[in-house]
Amino acid sequence: MKDTYYNPADLAKFGKVTDFQEELGKKFFDYYGSVFEEGALTKREKSLIALAVAHAVQCPYCIDAYTADCLQKGADEEMMMEAVHVAVAIRGGASLVHGVQMMNKVNELSM
Repeated sequence: MKDTYYNPADLAKFGKVTDFQEELGKKFFDYYGSVFEEGALTKREKSLIALAVAHAVQCPYCIDAYTADCLQKGADEEMMMEAVHVAVAIRGGASLVHGVQMMNKVNELSM
C-alpha cells in the first residue's frame, strides 16, 4: 500500500499516455511541444507561467516538472515564488469575485 496516491515516479511515465490512444496522444504532445517553443515569450517565461498554473490546478506532477524546468532555464527561487504568488492572487481573487454572486442573491432574497 502506498502512503500517498501521488507517486513521483509516475511523472516519467507521462509519455506512455499515448499507449491507449496513440493518435490523440501524439497530437497533444506535438501541440504541447509547440506551445513551449520560444515565441513572444521566452522559454523561461513560459516555464514560470506553467509553474504558476501547476499550483493553481494543484498538479503535483506539474509542480515537480516545472520547478526543475524553471531552474534549468535560469529562474531563481525568488522568481518561482513570485510566480506562485501570482497564481495564488488570481485564484483567490477568482473565488472572492464570486462573492458578488452571493451578494446579489442576498439582495434578491432580502427584497
